[in-house]
Amino acid sequence: MKRRTLLKSLAAASATLSASSMAGQLWAAPASKTRLLFVFMRGGYDATSLLVPVSSQYYYQVRPNIAIPKTATLPIDADWGLHPVLADSIHPLFNAGQVAFVPFAGTEDLSRSHFETQDSIELGQALDRTRDYRSGFLNRLASTLNADRASAISFTDQLPLIMQGGLQVPNTALRSVAKPAVDARQAKMIAAMYEHTTLAQQVNEGFEVRDDVMKKMSGEMLAANRNAVSTKGFELEARRIAKLMKDKYNIGFVDVGGWDTHVGQGNATGYLASRLDELGRGLAGFAQEMGPDWKDTVVVVVSEFGRTFRENGNRGTDHGHGTVYWVMGGSVNGGKVHGEQVRLEQPTLFQNRDYPVLNEYRAMFGGLLSRMYGLNAGQVATIFGTKGRDLGLV
Repeated sequence: MKRRTLLKSLAAASATLSASSMAGQLWAAPASKTRLLFVFMRGGYDATSLLVPVSSQYYYQVRPNIAIPKTATLPIDADWGLHPVLADSIHPLFNAGQVAFVPFAGTEDLSRSHFETQDSIELGQALDRTRDYRSGFLNRLASTLNADRASAISFTDQLPLIMQGGLQVPNTALRSVAKPAVDARQAKMIAAMYEHTTLAQQVNEGFEVRDDVMKKMSGEMLAANRNAVSTKGFELEARRIAKLMKDKYNIGFVDVGGWDTHVGQGNATGYLASRLDELGRGLAGFAQEMGPDWKDTVVVVVSEFGRTFRENGNRGTDHGHGTVYWVMGGSVNGGKVHGEQVRLEQPTLFQNRDYPVLNEYRAMFGGLLSRMYGLNAGQVATIFGTKGRDLGLV
């Protein structure tokens, strides 16, 4: 191998190796059957178009162009309706009691900045104290559960803040799975270069993660060659994630972008409807792919903030505050809307523009994870620095 080629190979491999370091025991199936997939909708989605406040006349007054007619929504309860584009994906799961929604959820962060608020949520730390930007709350969860109960992975190109911390967590993106740039022979050469160095274990395990993912995806790639795969986008990615989480990992993270709808977001149809449709089909595909293991799986879907209650001059919405979280799974207490709520009218808007946050996310997640994993109050405080609040989601 020429020196230039080898350097390129090392560079390509290092992107994987830097984040794919992991403890050897993670290769064994974890003892805990409980699985958690955390889905982050980056961009601050318009939750008002997902869970439509059909009982609020004010909603229809201030959204003359982008409101979704009550008659078009899918029934949730007397106050809420679901976006119609989710008729074949999320709504059947809701009716089966496998999807719950928590409106007025979010963080106390008022920056309305995508990056600052995403960081706040991923850190899971109090805003009024010194924060450790090397410690995300999913990493702290995995550390708290110990190695025999937690096997965490991030399905992203880079290791996100939420997975960073004292426990080494691998990452690998599944949006596109192609033949590795570094073949088996080159991998052996690279591993030999690191032999007897402090990075030897991380290099070897990084290649093992890559090879394991390729092995899992080989069946799909073969089917694709026969034109058998018709899914696209997030649905294909979500099904790939399910294949890996069924027997290898029990804590996963993935993010989905494209939710910053300042202009022309649409209503029952249009840009946002298409995004929700793709996400809904992906999550339903994940549930289907999990099969019997779906009963032991919880999927949490969040975004950094909601959007303004009123539409703007470009038939879109701007950065807001409170939002709607989704909680899905075969054993969740679904088919209903959870948490503290308030009737949506002009006087109840936060700062006369946004959903208020009535269900603070650290307390909510603390209560949820406590029920899922049997965490005690001290363990919840270690992860979130606060007490958990049980909303009865599982």
